[in-house]
Amino acid sequence: MHGERNDDQARSSATPGAAEPDLGHHGDAEVADGLVDLAVNVRRAPPPPWLAGPIAATLTDLARYPDPTGARAAVAARHRRRPEEVLLTAGAAEGFVLLARALSDRRRPVVVHPQFTEPEAALRAAGHTVERVLLDPADGFRLDPDRVPADADLVMIGNPTNPTSVLHPAPVLAALARPGRILVVDEAFADTTTAPGVPGEPESLADRRDLPGLVVVRSLTKTWGLAGLRIGYLLGEPALLARLAAVQPLWAVSTPALAAATACASPTAVAAERAIATHLAADRDHLVARLTALPGVRVAGQPASAFVLIHLPGAARVRAVLRDRGWAVRRGDTFPGLGPDWLRVAVRDRATTDAFTDVLAGILEA
Repeated sequence: MHGERNDDQARSSATPGAAEPDLGHHGDAEVADGLVDLAVNVRRAPPPPWLAGPIAATLTDLARYPDPTGARAAVAARHRRRPEEVLLTAGAAEGFVLLARALSDRRRPVVVHPQFTEPEAALRAAGHTVERVLLDPADGFRLDPDRVPADADLVMIGNPTNPTSVLHPAPVLAALARPGRILVVDEAFADTTTAPGVPGEPESLADRRDLPGLVVVRSLTKTWGLAGLRIGYLLGEPALLARLAAVQPLWAVSTPALAAATACASPTAVAAERAIATHLAADRDHLVARLTALPGVRVAGQPASAFVLIHLPGAARVRAVLRDRGWAVRRGDTFPGLGPDWLRVAVRDRATTDAFTDVLAGILEA
């Protein structure tokens, strides 16, 4: 029942003697020279002039310490918030570290899995004892709010969730918010989502100021190919963000990254990312259609982002053969709640998808 503590639902799925997933493993570890990269969920197109220009312009002024004022105001305006409701970070990953360090008073942190492993890794590194709520693949990895213990005072979940590509409805996530709880929603891939009749980012909570304890984590590295620049931000209540800022290093976000944040918050950027999301949806549909036509391949849930999760018996062997044939995909067994028969595949252009699925079909038929 909702409101009761259910330790069976919240506990880790690990069985005695079973190896714990490697929370520090990420898709970039799968990539090597000579491999086609389907393991990393970063868009590969070069930055457009309206983004590359402002970044390049900062290179003549690097003697000055970074000033986040303008970028903070620009991000706030994009989400119809006040500047004090924005904390700029060196990528979303720094945001998870700040949350873990600043919220040392949390008594029952819960992470909803499968999801990006850095939130749990950061919590554990900061000394927290973390409980897991494992979503059911038979139910398409959809969230049931009743699965989250009522007395959890810190809850972390992704939307859309990496690696499942599931987009949870905003009302379902909002139902997790309550006084006394910090609800962290990782929206690193929110700008990759779209829906008919919705003017961008369906199910995002980024503009919600009415939910107590809500922190939304955002990243600018995925759609705009800025993983090497490290830029993201948190949205939330000013008092809570002030706690996080107190444990953040001075000048954590570089001047070039601040320029990127300002540019990516502009109306030009928002319009561009919505067009990219629409194109991505078509490419994703093509990938899903090709994958579902293959014997033994099952696509998880209803993919909504820049990647697709598949279940494939013997996936570990298939992944190794794919590497031998020039293709890198993301292993699934490092995500809590998955195992060796899961793989994550990034959405690319149709020609790349066709070439990849032809190779995969050959491996499965051998």
